[in-house]
Amino acid sequence: MDVIQQLDSDLNQSLKEKNELVVLTLRQIKTALTNAEIVKKREKLTTDEVIKILRLEVKRRKEAAELYQKGGRPELAEKENKEIEIVNKYLPAELSEEIIQQKVGEAIKKTNAASLADMGKVIGLVMKELGASADGAVVSRLAKEELLNKK
Repeated sequence: MDVIQQLDSDLNQSLKEKNELVVLTLRQIKTALTNAEIVKKREKLTTDEVIKILRLEVKRRKEAAELYQKGGRPELAEKENKEIEIVNKYLPAELSEEIIQQKVGEAIKKTNAASLADMGKVIGLVMKELGASADGAVVSRLAKEELLNKK
């Protein structure tokens, strides 16, 4: 069963159970996926595109939770964190930083990267190889660290 089918199934189950937070979160996710399909002129989304959108939704919720926490609204931050847990169920397990670090090292060697100016080439190669199983922010951070240490 693919992610979209699983979302539909879980949404129906949550509606039957009257679990408002799960229903609200899954509807928001389905809306984001539908909007992405509309942008693609109604073409079906690939698995990588779906995962990218789900990661973006998690990122948005993390940022919102941080802002709520800073603004003295811990109850809203907690709601965002619960939504993150719900969305994370549909994401594949992320690769460990050690594996990503290894791929970054390999990409630096392949591209002969020598400075931060070459960071885009390194990140592009790593993301092409690892696809949706790696978080782009982690890849970027590790590539930057490696290139800075290379000097």
